[in-house]
Amino acid sequence: MGTEPEIVIEPAPGKWSIRAQGAVIGNTARALLLRENGREPVLYVPRDDLQMVFFDPSDDTTHCPHKGDATYYHLVGKNRRDENVAWSYESPLDSVSEIAGHLAFDKDTITIDQVS
Repeated sequence: MGTEPEIVIEPAPGKWSIRAQGAVIGNTARALLLRENGREPVLYVPRDDLQMVFFDPSDDTTHCPHKGDATYYHLVGKNRRDENVAWSYESPLDSVSEIAGHLAFDKDTITIDQVS
């Protein structure tokens, strides 16, 4: 029998810039940092702080027993489409409800920098 991972969600300090394909696709001072035992922390950015016009919903989904069902997004830029580079928990489990309405990103495709 495994133990439940500890998940801590807290406001991410400072301001953040989100870039991809040479463009700034978001800026926020309202990001959340999700820490889960044994994993690298993940930044979740409110959709209202992103240029959602660059994101197309994917048909792909995954299930996390600790967060719920994740939906994915493709990033569509001028010259290419990057598949499944962002994800969101549209209706997360109650224990992580703060991340609803936020997106997280594949760090190999999307650059996230703390700017202050």
